[in-house]
Amino acid sequence: MAATYLNNVRVLCKEGYEEKFIAETGQWVNPEGMLDAYWAKTGERSYCFVGLWDSEESLIAARPQMIDHLNKVRDFFEELSPELGVTDPVSGSVVTHKC
Repeated sequence: MAATYLNNVRVLCKEGYEEKFIAETGQWVNPEGMLDAYWAKTGERSYCFVGLWDSEESLIAARPQMIDHLNKVRDFFEELSPELGVTDPVSGSVVTHKC
């Protein structure tokens, strides 16, 4: 099944917390409706998450589980800005897909 929706979250790890962060995210169990999940290292202590979903409704239903996970790792992150806090999340409908 192809993903119809995705979410993306950008974070910045505090110095010395990257190994703990990676270990904790390795224990993550994909919620129902999440087809695939990726973490990418995008810079010095900088990471980006991409989750692929079967629908927007599945993402909305999984938010409590995702917030629980964030609460486990929140102390590993630096504040990105006063407006954002420790994450920069976005989500939306897939408009193109290429293999």
